Parts: sequence; C-alpha cells; structure tokens
Amino acid sequence: MNVELTRYRVIDGKSAVVDEWLTFLDENMKEVLVTLEGEKMYVETIFREVLDGHEYLYWYSIQDEGGIEVESSTHWIDEKHLAFWKECIDSSFQPVDLVTSVVMIPSTVKDSMK
Repeated sequence: MNVELTRYRVIDGKSAVVDEWLTFLDENMKEVLVTLEGEKMYVETIFREVLDGHEYLYWYSIQDEGGIEVESSTHWIDEKHLAFWKECIDSSFQPVDLVTSVVMIPSTVKDSMK
C-alpha cells in the first residue's frame, strides 16, 4: 500500500481554472469514484495553498499496487482531469514528495480496503 503526499505548483494566473477543476471533480464525484476503483485508489484528497506568492496543490493518496494509471484511462472524467492538469500544473517545477514518517490506519479500516 502506498501512502503519498506530493506538492505541485500551479501556473501563475491559473487559479480561476483550478477553481473550475476542483468544482468539476466535486460535481462529478460519482464518476470520479468509479475511476478510483480501477486505480485501486482508496483515498485521494487535494489540498490547496498559497505560499510565498505561489499557489500549490497537494495530492494525498492511499493506493494499492497494480491499479490502472490515470494517464492510461479512457474514462471521460480522467481525460477532462488530465486536460485541467496540463493547463494548470507548472511542469517546470519539480514536484515535491513529502516523506511519509508514520501511517496510522486502524486494522478495521485497513482490512476493509482490501
């Protein structure tokens, strides 16, 4: 099981598009959750922060091995999600993977993820 938290920088001037992106995901949650099953993604959460004048999105996830990569998906939700990604995420900024130090998941929850 992979538990990750990664920071990505938003392209300057794209905050309004990020608003649209996150609203799109929220408004289409039923379809989003369908795609997560194929990815073996148990939890995926997006956080947002402005730090030193730059906007960042953070992806927190708990995912099992062997799932479909989002880039390989042909589901319309994933295609739209990746289009927003390409428009909003600054590819010149190296994403930052924060170091996982402690994972606290009760066994009852962990067992239900399998």
